[in-house]
Amino acid sequence: MNSASLELKRSLGIFDGIGLLVGITIGAGIYSTPQIIAAYLSSYGTIMLLWIGVALFVYVGSLIYAELGSRFPETGGEYVYILKAFGPFWGFLFGWAQLFIIRTSPAAGLSLVTANYIGFFIDLNRTEKIIIALSVLALFGALNVAGVNKASFYNKLSSAVKIGGLAILGVVGMLLLNGNGDFLSQTAHPTATLGPVGNVIAALMLVLFSYIGWDRVGYVAGEMKNPRKVIPLSMFLGMGIIIALYLLMNTLYHATLGMEGMRGSTIVASDAAVQIFGSVGAAVVSLLVIVSATGSINGTIMSASRVYYAMARDGLLFKWLDYIHPRFQTPTRAIFAHCVWGAVILVVRGTFETIVAGMVFAILIFYTFTTIALFKFRREGAGSSDAYEIPGFPVVPGLYLAGIVILICLRGYYEWGKSAQDLAFVLTGIPVYFLWFRSKIDS
Repeated sequence: MNSASLELKRSLGIFDGIGLLVGITIGAGIYSTPQIIAAYLSSYGTIMLLWIGVALFVYVGSLIYAELGSRFPETGGEYVYILKAFGPFWGFLFGWAQLFIIRTSPAAGLSLVTANYIGFFIDLNRTEKIIIALSVLALFGALNVAGVNKASFYNKLSSAVKIGGLAILGVVGMLLLNGNGDFLSQTAHPTATLGPVGNVIAALMLVLFSYIGWDRVGYVAGEMKNPRKVIPLSMFLGMGIIIALYLLMNTLYHATLGMEGMRGSTIVASDAAVQIFGSVGAAVVSLLVIVSATGSINGTIMSASRVYYAMARDGLLFKWLDYIHPRFQTPTRAIFAHCVWGAVILVVRGTFETIVAGMVFAILIFYTFTTIALFKFRREGAGSSDAYEIPGFPVVPGLYLAGIVILICLRGYYEWGKSAQDLAFVLTGIPVYFLWFRSKIDS
């Protein structure tokens, strides 16, 4: 059968959507960022205000994406919205950034996190960890090739383990503390040196990194049974679960370790678990991190590969990627490209911190475009007439847009060197577009 005559299989429901959202979002962020954030701020209360504020911010973002996804329930998510609103150049630039840094970097970084925590059980040297990380990428690439239902099953399974594991760890841990929460009132001067505003902006970027993932539910809209219903409900329920778990875990970390203990830890969840449950706690948390990280890798492959496929279908990426496997009905070549480039990033860049640096800044730039696209679609009445509509329009999305622009400007000011490097990664797509794809689009 000719691949061009095939379509992606519509088989995903609400639990698949929630599983995808939770599976991608709860990766390594809640295990790797709280101790770093503690260095930028002075108290648990200030840190919790930041997590709650960002939670409200991203919840508005998820509602914006719920409307965009139900207006245009097509495979590709943000790529589709940006392409329809601003044309092929901006659509290409978004997709290029996805493949070049935004989505492949987390897959590479999380595979390395997985290998590091496997090292808790098996003594591994640096080379062996890299080999295991590459094997993890290959394994979940193969799972996604084998079928969207198989990949989605792991999303749902890993999401259930994450939700259950974090909830049990958080609730039981707080009960075992028996009200000994003296550390929650502890204060300590920040050890970071970016100044009061610069420290807050750096911490905000880390909190945002922990929440990122909600934007990818719409990527698989073309494989949902009823995307106009599934996308909004997945956003509402999935984000509520994630926010509750993140606030619970931060409270547990701080109640167990305090500000100074947080700053002195490199594996804060394991250290907190050891304090409460003993040595067995570290082993349990290590398993939880492995499941969380691999679930996020799987969800990212599942969602991002659909962007490359959609771009190739539209003539905005190499035609080779416009391929659906006749047996598995999955975009196998797009999945392959994602995993191969993720492997390159893993080998070349080498550490989790380096791999994920700047990802949030690049994403915020495109969040700006998608929010402006919402205003444009509303004005033009574009897309489905029975789409979900975000409440409080235009004030609520307007405030969200202003927040994004302010964050981009402040990060650019306080960390201009890193911001310039991050922007350069995105802009490498400009000459590629004009050399390879503009003439094809114009013709």
